[in-house]
Amino acid sequence: MNVMISDISQDLNTTVKGVQTTITLFLLIMAILMIPCSKLTDRWGRKRCFTHGADALRHRRPGECGRAESRSADSRQLGFEGVGTALLIPPVYILATLWFADVTSRAWAFGVISGLGGVGAAAGPLIGGVITTGISWRAAFVFQALVVATILLLSRRLVDPLPADPARPFDAVGAILSAVGMFFVVFGILQAGSNNVLFAICLGIGAVFLASFFLFIRRRERAGKEPLLSTRLFRNRTCNLALVTQNVQWLMLLGTSFVVSVFLQTERGYSAIKTGVIFTAATVGILISSFAAERWARKYAQKTLIVAGFVVTIVGIGLLLGLVKASSSDWAFVPGLFLIGFGVGAMLTPSVNVVQSSFPEALQGEISGLSRSVSNLGSSFGTAIAGTIIVSVVAPGYRSYAWALVSLILIGLIGLCAALLLPSKLERPA
Repeated sequence: MNVMISDISQDLNTTVKGVQTTITLFLLIMAILMIPCSKLTDRWGRKRCFTHGADALRHRRPGECGRAESRSADSRQLGFEGVGTALLIPPVYILATLWFADVTSRAWAFGVISGLGGVGAAAGPLIGGVITTGISWRAAFVFQALVVATILLLSRRLVDPLPADPARPFDAVGAILSAVGMFFVVFGILQAGSNNVLFAICLGIGAVFLASFFLFIRRRERAGKEPLLSTRLFRNRTCNLALVTQNVQWLMLLGTSFVVSVFLQTERGYSAIKTGVIFTAATVGILISSFAAERWARKYAQKTLIVAGFVVTIVGIGLLLGLVKASSSDWAFVPGLFLIGFGVGAMLTPSVNVVQSSFPEALQGEISGLSRSVSNLGSSFGTAIAGTIIVSVVAPGYRSYAWALVSLILIGLIGLCAALLLPSKLERPA
């Protein structure tokens, strides 16, 4: 949707802020539902959740095209896609962890998964630009329906290594508390600059619900009942640091993508396809680094790869600042976007590998959901924080573009600090 911002805004008579809010809320819905849906993989089975999620997306896409023709946003469709995606993604990481036992082989598996996920995020602008320019932005949803149908066909060969446990309890209260808390935090960020009072109120409400969620799951755990998330997950220092790196990685990737897309379309007047072509630099960078993950995992420590990835990504964002200021050429965006793609691709796999390998098989459902939720929250934060700055009326043009990228650099430094604190050698859980 990033390269379709101008087309969607004009076609639906909305603003860049409106499109930003839609993208952010969609990512937030996924983040909210990742943990509950990952718990359902134990109860329903990993393959069943995967196919149900894909089937939900397949049935939703064509319907959305009809909704788009009516020029009205349908929140039910947005929520339906969020449920489908949240059911679809956790089983992928859980199955990869169960199928591959050692760190190196998991590095290959997560390299392929994260690589293709990163390529999808980076190649989306080019594909979306071609479809938008050649046909219509609505046709993109038909294209996605065909992709999902292909996934369903291929998934028939999947084998779930663990049986489903229908008697496994589900913590509905915990799911509601965590969902409401995360919603208010991200919704509050979206109000920054335009309604600072609402911004503060929403953050306060979100903090209260998230604190209540933690106290509730701790009390439930002490009572001998199974909570939505085990508090044991938060006692693992290595995992906590790796989760921070995951969150920041997706924050920088999606934040940069949104900021550059808005700048190209609103300030430079680029079309959807021209915007998409420029983003191929990031796609190439992600492809090169992600598919080298297994080879690098054999030669370097996971910590080394994550640290190097952050350094390269931060340098890439710096180039987007300096070169775009110095030159109006299209090529000014290429070096920075390439380094961002290369850096993010280099560290996505080891971060996931560290998180998933920090816990035994019995906790894979929970940690996978937490990991995916943290990553999607990063994507949501990136679009919310950097997007709020780029659409600011206080600092229009290059100034808002520069401030948005500076904010991403500062957040990237937080991720780099977390990476530096990771242990050099991973210890297998008992």
